[in-house]
Amino acid sequence: MVNDKTELFERMPVRRALMTLAVPTIISQLISLIYNIVDTVFIGQTGDAYKTASVTVAFTLFVMTIAFSNLFGVGGGSLIARLNGRREGEKARGVSALAFYGAAATGLLYSLLVGAFQVPILRTLGASDNTLLYARQYLQLVVVAGSTPIILSAVTAHLLRNTGYSKQAGFGLSLGGVLNIILDPIFMFVLLPNGMEVFGAALATLISNLVACVYLIAVMIKVRNAAGLSMDPGDIKNVGRSEVKALLSVGVPSALLTGLLDIANIFLNALMAVHGDLQLAAIGIVMKAERVPNAINVGLCQGMMPIVAYNYASGDHRRMKEALKTAQHIGLFVSVTALVLFQFFARPLCSLFMNTRAGSDPEAAAMTVAFAAVFLRMRCFASPLQYLNFNTSYSMQAVGYGEGTLLHACVRELVFYIPIMYLLDKCFSVNGLVSALFIAEALGAAFALMLFRRWQKRNVKI
Repeated sequence: MVNDKTELFERMPVRRALMTLAVPTIISQLISLIYNIVDTVFIGQTGDAYKTASVTVAFTLFVMTIAFSNLFGVGGGSLIARLNGRREGEKARGVSALAFYGAAATGLLYSLLVGAFQVPILRTLGASDNTLLYARQYLQLVVVAGSTPIILSAVTAHLLRNTGYSKQAGFGLSLGGVLNIILDPIFMFVLLPNGMEVFGAALATLISNLVACVYLIAVMIKVRNAAGLSMDPGDIKNVGRSEVKALLSVGVPSALLTGLLDIANIFLNALMAVHGDLQLAAIGIVMKAERVPNAINVGLCQGMMPIVAYNYASGDHRRMKEALKTAQHIGLFVSVTALVLFQFFARPLCSLFMNTRAGSDPEAAAMTVAFAAVFLRMRCFASPLQYLNFNTSYSMQAVGYGEGTLLHACVRELVFYIPIMYLLDKCFSVNGLVSALFIAEALGAAFALMLFRRWQKRNVKI
C-alpha cells in the first residue's frame, strides 16, 4: 500500500493510480478464474462430456456466491471509500464490521438452503440422469461446504482493496487459485480412484478456498488499524440507518446484477440442455473461455471503483471523470483484442477443456469441442459490449447510484436477454440461442450509458 493514502487517491496521476489498484486486482481475477475453470480443464482430460456437463450445471450455483459477495463487498467497499473521502473513519470501521459479519451469515444461510434442496435444484438447472451424480458431488463440496469461505474471502478482499490494500487482496485470492491448480491433479488422478475425478476437483477447490479465506482474514486483522477497517462486532453501533441504506443501495443492485446474470445463464443452460448434453457441455466450455477477458475487465473496473468513489465524495469530479474515461479506453482495447483472438483460435482454445482422445466416447468429445468452437466465435462479438455494461454498472455503484444499477440489471437480463434467448431459440434453434447474447448486451449497454449520462448531468459539476 502507498504509505499516504491521499497520495494514491488524490494526487497520483490517474493512469498510474488506476494501475496501482487495478493490476493486482486483474491478476487475482485471472488466477481466481483459473481455479474456477481449472476444474473443467482437468475434468475435460477424462474425455467424458457428461462430467463436463455436470460441472456446467453445478457451476451456476457457485456463481451465486459472487452475487452475495457483491452485496456486502461492493456495497460495503464502495461506501467505505466514500466515507474515507469525507474523512468519516469511525463510520467506515463500523461498515467494515457490518459487511464482514453480514457476509458470514449470508454464506451459512445459502449453504443450508442449497444443501436441503440440491436434487430438485439441479434437475431444474438441467441435470440429466447422466450428469446428476457428478453434479451433486461437485455441489456438495464447492457450494454447500464452501459458500461461507468463498463469500468471506471475496468480501474481505473488497474491503482491503477499497482502503488501498489491493496487492494484499490480490495475493490472497491468487493464493487460492494457485493452490487449486496444484491440488486438482493430485486429488483427481493420484489420490482418488478412477471415476472420482469430479469429487477430487471439488475437494481441491474447497481446500483452496478455505486457505484463501484464512489468509485474507489474517491480513485484515493485521492491517485493520492502518486501513481503518474493523472486525469488532461492537463497532457496528457506529453505523446509522443512513449508512445501512447507502450500503444496501449499492450492494443489493450489485448482487442482483450478478445474480440476474447467473439466472440468465440458468435459463441458457436449461434451453441448451433440450438440444442435448453435448451442447450443454459445449456452452459450459464457452462460458469459461469467455470469462478470461471478462475477468481482466472486472478487475479493471474494481480497481477503478475506489478512485471514482473517493474523488466523487471529495468533490474532485475532474479526476473522477478522468478515471472513468481511462478505464473505459483500456477495457475496450482488451475486449476487441479478445474478440480477434477468439475468432482465430476458438478450436484450439476449446480443445483445452476437452480431451478428444481419452475416455470411452471420443466421438462425443470431438463433437463437444466442435460445438464449443462455433458457439465461441458467435458469442465473442458481445465482448466489447459486455465491457461497456460492466464499466457503466461499476461506475454507478462507485458513486452510490444504486437505483441506476438496479434498473440496469433488471432491464438487461429480464427485459432483454432472457426474452431474446427464448425468441431466438424458438425461431433459429441452437444458433439463435447462442446469438442472443450479442443483441442483449448491445441493448443493455445503450441503456446503461443513457442512465449514467443522465445522472452525471445532474450530479457532476464539470
